[in-house]
Amino acid sequence: MSEMRQEIDERTGGVTARAVAIAFVLLVALSVAAFYVSLLWRRDYSFTSSVPAVAQFNVLVLLAAAMALPVFAHRALTRRELLTIYSILLVSAPIVSLGILYWMLPKSVVIYYLARANPAWEETLLPHVPTWFAPSDPAAVEGFFIGRAPVPWSLWATPMAAWLSFAVALFVATSCLISLLQRQWIRHERLSYPMAQIPLETIAPDGSSAGGRGRLTANKALWIGAGISFALTFLSGLSSRIPSVPEVPLTPMIIARQKVGPLAGLGSYEPWLFPWLIALAYLIPKELSFSCWFFWLVRLGLTVAAIAAGHEPEDPEEWFGDPSFPAPYFQGTGALLALGIWGLWMARKHLSRVLRVVLSRDRGSDSDEPIPYRLAVLGFVVSSCYLIAFYCMAGCRWPFALLLVLLLLSYYVIWARLRAETGLGFLAFPQGLGTSLRGLLGTASLRPRELVTLAASRWVFSPGEGLSFDTTTGNLSDAFKVADAADLNRRRLMAAALCALVFALLVGAYIGLKGTYHYGFLNTAVGGAYGYPWLQTKFDPAAAVEGLMNPRPANVSGMIATGAGAVVAVGLGLLRLRFWWWPFHPIGYLAAMCWGWTYRATPFFIGWIVKSLVIRYGGLRLYRATIPLAVGMIVGDVLNSGVWQVVALLTKGKV
Repeated sequence: MSEMRQEIDERTGGVTARAVAIAFVLLVALSVAAFYVSLLWRRDYSFTSSVPAVAQFNVLVLLAAAMALPVFAHRALTRRELLTIYSILLVSAPIVSLGILYWMLPKSVVIYYLARANPAWEETLLPHVPTWFAPSDPAAVEGFFIGRAPVPWSLWATPMAAWLSFAVALFVATSCLISLLQRQWIRHERLSYPMAQIPLETIAPDGSSAGGRGRLTANKALWIGAGISFALTFLSGLSSRIPSVPEVPLTPMIIARQKVGPLAGLGSYEPWLFPWLIALAYLIPKELSFSCWFFWLVRLGLTVAAIAAGHEPEDPEEWFGDPSFPAPYFQGTGALLALGIWGLWMARKHLSRVLRVVLSRDRGSDSDEPIPYRLAVLGFVVSSCYLIAFYCMAGCRWPFALLLVLLLLSYYVIWARLRAETGLGFLAFPQGLGTSLRGLLGTASLRPRELVTLAASRWVFSPGEGLSFDTTTGNLSDAFKVADAADLNRRRLMAAALCALVFALLVGAYIGLKGTYHYGFLNTAVGGAYGYPWLQTKFDPAAAVEGLMNPRPANVSGMIATGAGAVVAVGLGLLRLRFWWWPFHPIGYLAAMCWGWTYRATPFFIGWIVKSLVIRYGGLRLYRATIPLAVGMIVGDVLNSGVWQVVALLTKGKV
């Protein structure tokens, strides 16, 4: 590599002009691929939002492999440049996924489409829909869902300007918060950031210099783990597509759900034995992986006890909106909020220092921060005020708008911290923010426009892995960890990520509208399917109508259950501080109260028991030696997902 290239890499901290340009080009390619693979063919659930980040990591591996070719001998990307490209895509690419932008578009216009089949909505719902939420012209609405129509750009101009500016303000607000807290999480608390370790372990410099040519690591243990994982997951995917290939049962149905009696509370037993989940449980602290499966067993026991005491037989995953004992999702909401407050308390000394810097004239003490402290505080205040004004313009009362924005940003920061500590992309938070507000405050206390706004903006706060805008927050936190470990220029990286996100919004909106009006949303695999997100898209307007027609009072039982969950979470945290041997982690309690842990409890048990045996009989030395093997298992699983995405593109969704 030329000395000039290395000098540029050192001066820019890896965030070079060519690295940023490559990231923008790749972002366009991912936007197109995401529309076809994720929305049109639905061959992948969340093309760019899943945890681990499938599309972004596969792009990183391909670029690193290409750097070994002779043609790149004098023009190769450095390790830091490769990680810069990955970090930019990690933050911006989820925008063009099924879980964010390609869900925002139908949610904003579906009210007008469904109103044609529900004449009562003409009086109960449509008068409360702001005119700038979406086009109301019948031809524009019909063309979106049926297709074979030109895009009415003039009618979409105002709605897109409103929603895209909202998304930018939301990203700025959360970015400022994460920027203020990232030093606390990385340097002071030393959170593990398991997902950030994957690219750091996989990409190695060519030589001792950090600015050397980037290449794939030569660690044999990592590639052995990747080979094992890839073989298992590839054969599993192949057998699902070609029945003659022997099946590799990674999601076996072991026990079917009982429909009557107390044992209905156990639900079905269908564990997800994906290598990356087992490896993740192996990498995180033992008490956390133990608590995740232990508290799931506790939740099953409570559900069985409730049914035995007279509750209607119900699957443990399906207690949505039910405040009666054990009210798992209300408990989880309380635990989530309590852990958020706990995290702020843990960061109190760091935040006090931030405040002193903001109020002082010393501008050098935050020179290595992604955003200067004063600018971060100013950006947070201005963008938050914009979000509040947006909701007020939509017809919400300002106290409700203030509460909604505060809770929304709190959820995002909590999600990012959970991601940093555990690497988990929860399949779902206990409850979505809109569901929590309707369920706890009661629909009788909400104005019609507040109910409509909650329905139309659910893409912002729908809980779960890759299904909401909060994905960008967790990914940004991981990007900061990558930047810290690889010595990237975080300030330049933050600026590039913000520009990339705005670019992704514009490109994604163009591709989404152009493609949807061409094919028709109902003619895509997503729009024509019964499940998510079309089912949820139809559900939200109906929930708003239900709230208007049958207003309900505040849910006292739900509030009690929420408070109980907060008390349990705080109690578990205090006991961990008081007794070093205390084995129960509050995040494990939260995880068990989320949807989806019936599938994840078993792989976490396997990861925990293997780690316990390795440490018991081989000590920490053996455990450290096997970490690359576990990382490789995650790498192999992600590479397999990337292969099937490419196959879907090549076969136009037929395979």
